[in-house]
Parts: sequence; C-alpha cells; structure tokens
Amino acid sequence: MSLISYDDVVAAREITSGVLRETPLEMSRALEQRVGGPVYLKCENLQRAGSFKIRGAFVRLSRLSEAERNRGVVAASAGNHAQGVALAAQILGIEAMVFMPVTAPLPKLAATKGYGAQVRQVGADLGGALIAAQEYAEQTGAVFIHPFDHPDLIAGQGTCGLEILEQCPDVRTIVVATGGGGLLSGIAAAVRPQRPDVRIIGVQAAGAAAFPPSLQAGHPVSLERMATMADGIAVPRPAEITFEHVSGLVDDIITVTEDDISRALLFAIERAKLVIEPAGAAAIAGVLADPPAFEPPVVAVISGGNIDPLLLMRVMQHGMVAAGRYLSLRCAVPDQPGSLATLVSFIAQRGANVIDVEHSRLSSRLSLGDVEIELRLETKGAEHAAQIVEALRAAGYGVVCEPTV
Repeated sequence: MSLISYDDVVAAREITSGVLRETPLEMSRALEQRVGGPVYLKCENLQRAGSFKIRGAFVRLSRLSEAERNRGVVAASAGNHAQGVALAAQILGIEAMVFMPVTAPLPKLAATKGYGAQVRQVGADLGGALIAAQEYAEQTGAVFIHPFDHPDLIAGQGTCGLEILEQCPDVRTIVVATGGGGLLSGIAAAVRPQRPDVRIIGVQAAGAAAFPPSLQAGHPVSLERMATMADGIAVPRPAEITFEHVSGLVDDIITVTEDDISRALLFAIERAKLVIEPAGAAAIAGVLADPPAFEPPVVAVISGGNIDPLLLMRVMQHGMVAAGRYLSLRCAVPDQPGSLATLVSFIAQRGANVIDVEHSRLSSRLSLGDVEIELRLETKGAEHAAQIVEALRAAGYGVVCEPTV
C-alpha cells in the first residue's frame, strides 16, 4: 500500500482553494508557561462546518466522476464527518444521505440537515450507523464516503499540515487528536517529507484507543468496547491505510484520561477563550498532562468545536472537579443555633462559595449533641481547597473530605 505523498497533499490544496478557510494559529501563553517555549493552537474548530472534516470530504467528493455524482453519496458519522460531507455535497450539488446514531448530539444533527443532507438515525453508536450506510450504498448505488479510509480523505486532511508549516516554520512538535487516524495521517504525509526533524504525536482517549494495541500487534486491531466523552475520536479500529501512515510516519501515540480531556476543555474556555468539543480538546489534554514531553515550538491541533451545550455544561463541571475546583466535606458541629451560620461564615471568609448544604442528626459517627454538616464548595483550585481544609482543622473542626462527583 503506497502512502500519500507531499505532492498529493499539495494537489488536494489546489482543489480546496477558495472553499476552505485557512484556520488561525493562536499563541497560548498559558501553555507556553508550562512547556517552557512557544505553544500554538491550530483552530480547526473555526473551519467551515466546525471541524477539519470538510478538508477531506471536499477533496473526496470533488474527485467523483459525473456518474458517481449522479448516484449521490452516503456517509455515517456521529457528527463532524456528517457535517463535512453534507456541506461538501451542497457546494458541489450532490445529493447526500447521512446515517447518524440515535445518540448523535442535536446541534450536529441539526447542522447536517441544515447543509441539505437527508439524515436517518440508526443504532446506538457509530458501528450501527456504518452498517446501515453501507447497506444503503449497496441497495441504491450511492457512493459510500468513509470517515477516514480513503487516500483522497487523507490528502485533504493533510492540507492542515501545509498550513502549519507555513504559519509556524520553526515548529518542532505537532500534536494531533486521533480517532481513525485520517487527520494524523494527512498531517504526517504533509510534514514528514519537508521537515523530518518535526516530532508528530497522536493523542487518543484512553477509553477508545485502538492505535496502541494495533501498533503493538503490527496490524489494525478492533476494540471490544469504547467509553469516552470524546465521541469524535471514538473509533474502534484503524483502517489499513491510516495504520500504514501512522506506523510509518508518526513518532508516538499517547492516551489521555477523561479527567485530562475535561481539564483541557475547561482550560480552552477559560484561558484560550475557545469553545471546543471533547475530541477537539485531546491535543491540549496531551500537552497539559505532561508538558515537559513536548519540545517547543509546539502546535496542538484543535480538531473541532461542535459541542452540544448540555454536554458542554456537564464536561465543564467534570473539568472543574478534575481541576480541584469543587470540594466536598463533612464535619460535626454542636447541635445548637448559630453553629451552621458560624461554619458557613468561616468558609466564606476564606474565599470559597458554598453550593450545597445538608445536615444529619442520625449518623452513627456523631457524638450526642452534635449534628453532621455536609458541604459542597466551589474553590479556586486544589491548593485553595487544601488551605480551607487546613484552616477548618486548625479551628477545631473535625473535617472528612469526600470524593466529589
């Protein structure tokens, strides 16, 4: 199997000229302080349709023959590929059918329909939608547009790598969110021939990381199950073509936890002023998890920004927990008027915000005449939370910290 060449990516860029946006490369001072050198964010969340997917989808559809265009196209996606195919089909005047799982976020579903595609929701996950899309292709003759398993898709995604080289000529490390490996393969194909010294690193969610076992086995391996909030990179098996690119051109694949992703998403909102989806935050998560591992200048690719507002609220809360911004504790106080007010006032004076309060007189842990107070606090971070606990204990309160959920 031949790899996509630098010239293939350049040709893809000519096809997409005037269609794609050259997404901005934004300096992150907050990440620079951690890494010890320049760190830039490649904002594919600001690409048309909200992710890098339009790059490959447009190249793939533009190279269809007239007969293939007349048959229409069909795709399966949890969201971003669906929007990329739908928008590309709209621009090129091709009818598109997209199968999405019933769990697909409503904003991605609405956007896909808004670009003119017909949408059918099938299955609980992407696997069921893929089967339905392939069956539809066989029955109707529509051209199946795979999310990452095609040379044109990889070449199109590689145009992001060309932009990185132009926007940051002295880049030393490129970090890329990775699911099926199309974006990572394309960037590697664009960058490696021109800059063999650049370190290229893929980042997968630990609960959906198919590349590490595949690389260890020497061939694509399927995951039996996946569990991650980053649905955009939840892919159970690499394709043969993306496996060949990653194994031959990429330096390393690392994994990040759900806490890492949540912290990264919160970081992007608070420090970079960017609204991104969990999959889009994976590259930032990798850098935040181990800053010294990345030689600057670093470019972290934010792959997408299409997030359901309800999920955004939940992930932000999860990120605040992971960052130590919430503190749950219980302590016993005398069961008499004013005890709760004194405790809450003591906490407020130290800069924490009380979110929830519960009290109980029935715990077996209590001495006669005491009441147990359970508090959930919003703090300024793990250090602040520790200071509050220390101050409470110094004041004579018996404090027990609880896991925060």
